[in-house]
Amino acid sequence: MLRAGSLMAWLGSRLQAPPSTLSRSLSCAQTKILGCDRVKLMESLVVGDIAELRSNQGTLSLFTNEAGGILDDLIVTNTSEGHLYVVSNAGCRDKDLALMQDKVRELQNMGSDVGLEVVDNALLALQGPTAVQVLQAGVTDDLRKLPFMTSAVMEVFGVSHCRVTRCGYTGEDGVEISVPASGAVHLAATLLENPEVKLAGLAARDSLRLEAGLCLYGNDIDEHTTPVEGSLSWTLGKRRRTAMDFPGAKVIVPQLKGKVQRRRVGLICEGPPMRAHSPILSVEGTVIGTVTSGSPSPSLKKNVAMGYVPYQYSRPGTLVLVEVRRKQQEAVVSKMPFVPTSYYTLK
Repeated sequence: MLRAGSLMAWLGSRLQAPPSTLSRSLSCAQTKILGCDRVKLMESLVVGDIAELRSNQGTLSLFTNEAGGILDDLIVTNTSEGHLYVVSNAGCRDKDLALMQDKVRELQNMGSDVGLEVVDNALLALQGPTAVQVLQAGVTDDLRKLPFMTSAVMEVFGVSHCRVTRCGYTGEDGVEISVPASGAVHLAATLLENPEVKLAGLAARDSLRLEAGLCLYGNDIDEHTTPVEGSLSWTLGKRRRTAMDFPGAKVIVPQLKGKVQRRRVGLICEGPPMRAHSPILSVEGTVIGTVTSGSPSPSLKKNVAMGYVPYQYSRPGTLVLVEVRRKQQEAVVSKMPFVPTSYYTLK
């Protein structure tokens, strides 16, 4: 069954894998926000500037609570079909859906024109340097005109009504295909007929997103983390910062102008790989933070991780210690992404 989940394929050199792969995970929930007041609804829940999105343009944004904590990360696309297309984490599906449904009812009771529809589609992620080359053989649209974070509805290898979005959580070029459940198996099987395409599991996706410095909800960000602490200030729309009209703005906006107590940072070390929950220590041996994600980096041949440390330890180049298997080893605070991203933009 693919209808509630996603399939990721990898096409490229990272991971020392074939140029394309496809993997399956219960990783995304898909929703449509309808009505004339759809932007009003979404901007009452997220930190991003949804009103400024061009037709078929999307953005990564965050649901936040009044304390400034992150409830989930999501992608919002302003479709040319007159609705907002929302992709969020399946692990947060119930609370995200309840959050949006409650706001729909609230606005409807105030006379607003807004509605919500759950999209019962599968999501196939085709990722890697040759992903678009493989997909181009099955579509008539010119994918060279589809830059990063834009989407279009098209027929894909004979399956109608697919939404193809130039994005993916790997740091590489690629697409996510929202496909009607009835055509998901056919489309996945067709893609896998190409020798360039290989299945990739969550472990592969996890190392790729970590190399790209991308957060995993529940590990690197959660309801007790603000966007500024999580080094996600770039998700805050400039207009929204000025208006301070999103949940938690009274907490989050002042953090932009001052020092926060802790920050998410990248870490690089030699030796055994750092793992989630490993303590981070100062060079004097005092525990100052915790690793939230970590793994070997196939691209760098080193071990990389993310974690939280006090602000004064967040400068790149700062030397810290990480406890791995009850032994302390040196690690260096690093800029992210660890591996440069390869998103496709129009030149």
